[in-house]
Amino acid sequence: MESQYKVVFGRYLLIASGLLFLAVALGAFGAHGLEKVFNEKQIANWHTANNYMVMHAFALFVVAVLMQVLPKQAKIWQRAGLAFLLGITLFSGSLFLWSITLYTPLVFFTPIGGTFFLIGWAVMFWGSWKVKN
Repeated sequence: MESQYKVVFGRYLLIASGLLFLAVALGAFGAHGLEKVFNEKQIANWHTANNYMVMHAFALFVVAVLMQVLPKQAKIWQRAGLAFLLGITLFSGSLFLWSITLYTPLVFFTPIGGTFFLIGWAVMFWGSWKVKN
């Protein structure tokens, strides 16, 4: 594996672990600390943001492992990881912030983040296809 991808591998592992730690903390905070402060929609959006954060932080972890196991496609895996990071930031980030602030323009970032999730999975499919063929 080229040295630049080893650096990305390490960063993705670190970021994925940090995001998963944060997701557990935010999930617990949402379940136990916000029920009396937030309305039902705020709580539902908080949980949606958290669920997608967990799912895609694990996906980022898988991307990092794939960079080690299948280094010929490291550039593809790196792109998938970047898409997942952008998705987490825009999708989950906008929903978390909206839940706290109720600032409506934030919800315009949510579908952009969802699109990045889809791009990440499409890139993962493409990389998997290249491994198969």
